[in-house]
Amino acid sequence: MSVFGKVVMPHPPATTVRVDEQQIRALPKAEVHVHLEGTFSLIDLLTLARENGVPLPGPAATIFDISTHADYVAPEVTSGGGSGAGAAGLTGFLRFLDWQCGLVRTAEQAARVAYAFAARQTAAGVRYSDVIVNPTHWNAWRGREFALLDALAGGLDDAEQDGLCRVNIAYSLLRSQSAVDAETIVAELARARPRRVVALSVDGDEKVAGRTGEKFRDAFAGAARAGFHRTVHAGESSGPDGVWDAIDLLQAERIDHGVRAVEDEALIARLVDERISLGVCPRSNVTLGIYPDWGAHPLRRLVDAGVLVTVNTDDPAPMGTTLDVDWAVTAERFGFDLSDMIGFAQRSIDASFADDDLKRDLSAELLTVSASLR
Repeated sequence: MSVFGKVVMPHPPATTVRVDEQQIRALPKAEVHVHLEGTFSLIDLLTLARENGVPLPGPAATIFDISTHADYVAPEVTSGGGSGAGAAGLTGFLRFLDWQCGLVRTAEQAARVAYAFAARQTAAGVRYSDVIVNPTHWNAWRGREFALLDALAGGLDDAEQDGLCRVNIAYSLLRSQSAVDAETIVAELARARPRRVVALSVDGDEKVAGRTGEKFRDAFAGAARAGFHRTVHAGESSGPDGVWDAIDLLQAERIDHGVRAVEDEALIARLVDERISLGVCPRSNVTLGIYPDWGAHPLRRLVDAGVLVTVNTDDPAPMGTTLDVDWAVTAERFGFDLSDMIGFAQRSIDASFADDDLKRDLSAELLTVSASLR
């Protein structure tokens, strides 16, 4: 099979020993590319809809079949990456997330969603998460975005007090926002210092919005001056140019997705040399039509090239997955063994925006747990 002019193996070697979810859950790990907007369970949505008197978009049993939503355009799988069809699928999927988040209308509901996220992460063996929150999806909170952040932080505080996964927030801009809006948001973040907000992000459909690095250059520079980390969605529905922009214009410490970097050897060398990690989400890329199947996905090629790759879920609930499941599938599909997955766990800790003390503790625990599993 050929993808982007490269020959890839559709299946792992037959001798690969399966790494199961129980082993994966035991590994202390972080998840660095997951959107709170994409973590609502079916019971969350049914409860919120009932509380707010909002009709469902279809039968409850098919609520996560996003192809049934009127605003959703199902991707037509092709042999290429980043096709127009894939971009259409991503655009429709983002509309579906808007509908979900519109069900959250009170501080109690927002705190409950945040707490539930931490609980689900804990169940998958995740010990720390940088969760992405893009307030533009949460239409009931327009003009009250910092109140939303405070409510979410309250739920995360309660979760941590109960011994669940520690979670911090990456505040995400939407690509279609203006430079002035972005700079205003960053100035407010620097002034207010909302609890648990540790990073600035930008997300949205690259194919639709086009290159936005220059537009957000000043906002990200302001975030860096204020001491916020920077992570940028790039190299998903469009090619490597967005990844270059994220590094050169937005001072990105980490790239969310970044898989299309595989098409540019110079970019791969830059990522390796500067140890810039990619928060890769293989199931998401396949589901949304960026690649036709797991065999075509370049994750293995990126790892073999020396890129610091982490494996993440992106929007796990509507994609019917959890991080432990996706790690197990990744190991099986790409021929990774337990030692490889321990490496993924360490890279996830290193790539996270957790504080140094937590990183040190998780790394030490990983060393102990790994020795017991071998």
